[in-house]
This record gives sequence, C-alpha cells and structure tokens, in this order.
Amino acid sequence: MNIMLFHSTYGPRPAVRAAADRLRAAGHEVWTPDLFGGRVFETVEEGRIAQEEIGKDELLKRAILAAAPYSERGLVYAGFSLGASIAQTLALGDDKARGLLLLHGTSDIAENASADELPVQLHVAEPDAFETDDWLSAWYLQMQRTGADVEIYRYPGAGHLYTDPDLPDYDAEAAEATWKVALGFLDAL
Repeated sequence: MNIMLFHSTYGPRPAVRAAADRLRAAGHEVWTPDLFGGRVFETVEEGRIAQEEIGKDELLKRAILAAAPYSERGLVYAGFSLGASIAQTLALGDDKARGLLLLHGTSDIAENASADELPVQLHVAEPDAFETDDWLSAWYLQMQRTGADVEIYRYPGAGHLYTDPDLPDYDAEAAEATWKVALGFLDAL
C-alpha cells in the first residue's frame, strides 16, 4: 500500500518516523509530510499555538500539496490526532483513496461527503477527552451515511496519544494491539 501518514499537533516527532518505519518493514511505501516546517513541540498547547499561527486552511493546503504527487497511485490516508483529522478530510475528498487509518482522532464530516465503501479504521483511547463517546457516536453515524466501511477500536485506560513512547500518554500494550490490528487492516486492502 501507498500510505500518506500525517503527524499530530506535536509535529514530526520520532514516533511518527518509527511508525513509518514499522509500516515500511511490513512492505508499505510511506510518506510523512512535515506540515509544521520542521517545528516539533513538547506540549499540546505549543502545538496548538503553531496550528493557529499557520491556520487550518494553510495546513490543509500543505497536506493536499504533499499528497497530490502520489494520489493517482491510490493512497491510504493515515494520521495521528490532528493528522488523523487531516487524513480524514483528504480521504473523503479523494475518489481514488484506498483506505483511511485514524489514530487518536477524527474530524467533522461535510454533509455532501461520499466515501463509497471506503475502508476506515479508527483507534482511540477510552475515555478520550478529545474523542468523547457522544462525538464518536455521531461521527460513526455520519461516516456510515457517507458509505464508508468503518471499524472502531477502543483502548480502555490509554491516554490520548498512547502510541507515542516519548509522551506521558504512552501505553505499550495498547500501542502494540493497535499496530497489530492496523497492519492487518492494511494487509487486507
């Protein structure tokens, strides 16, 4: 598979490169665009300030420009938290998208969005302050209306970005379970 993997609000941290290496070792081609111009942050607050400085439209533009050279190949869009939100937006706008792998995040869905059986897999902590139960229920119903084929995996007790070993949220057991399921998802595409 050809995978476009977007970083979280922390920026292109070592965990993003490690995830890309794990995907490459499983036989996938992976791109990890840097939407923050090389900046990496130690806190969510710092990352959010950078997001606001850059602006939502500019972040989306950078993501589209990063994906455009590869979209004809049929990409799987993937991302961590903020990156998952961006991946979802791009996948729902790309009729050649092969799949959508969301780690720790989702996004609003346009009313006219159509996904025509797009395979979607979401992995989130339970509970997750950024992905509440009410939000996820509404998101799931909206994704179903787009025609997407959605699977959701919840990890009790894990923190929001539980796959990043350098963050306090890290949960080794949940992270390994996530990667096992995610790699199976990608292999099945």
